[in-house]
Amino acid sequence: MEAYKREFIEFLQSAGVLKFGDFTAKSGRKIPYFVNAGMIKTGAQISRLGEFYAKAYFDKLGKKEAVLYGPAYKGIPLSISAAVALSKNGLDVPFFFNRKEVKDHGEGGTFVGYIPQPGQEIVIIEDVITAGTAIRESMEILGQLEGTKVIATFIMVDRKEKGQTEKGAMQEIAEQFGFPVYSVVDVYDIIEFLEEDPANEENVTRIKNYLAVNGAK
Repeated sequence: MEAYKREFIEFLQSAGVLKFGDFTAKSGRKIPYFVNAGMIKTGAQISRLGEFYAKAYFDKLGKKEAVLYGPAYKGIPLSISAAVALSKNGLDVPFFFNRKEVKDHGEGGTFVGYIPQPGQEIVIIEDVITAGTAIRESMEILGQLEGTKVIATFIMVDRKEKGQTEKGAMQEIAEQFGFPVYSVVDVYDIIEFLEEDPANEENVTRIKNYLAVNGAK
């Protein structure tokens, strides 16, 4: 396993972002592990997480100047931390996020932060994709911005699960909307990491059993 993947998984565990047990995903699926960016609680943690997103961004998009979009609520600090990390490495890009409820006073509107202009490209910053539900919601919201184009989504973990069909959720998103979804690690990296310690045998078995039913074909 690449060193940065190990480092990232260790970070997710130490921050309480990666947990094992019985959870329900946004898709409604009962899942044996959960990735929750909402557990990031300190400045050092969110700064470190932003660095991982920035590394993935540079690896996949280079110095491309896109606008970062963080879906409310968890995507808000993720997009901001990614923007800060990118700026520290010489790429100063704008960011914005949505309101859950449209504001009808003051400046009003759905979005907060930079508003992308026609011709500009957008990158969505999310925590995880299970069935692709959250990304489809984001695309509906971003449809309000005429003349813009989403070119990629970055997430922490690819769960390697089927979406609405037997295909992987990330593949479905790519085919439906025409942009790739990139992850720092995937569930098989997590399994490989866990298998190094026999104490994790139960969690490994539960994840593998879950993937046997819900994994992408």
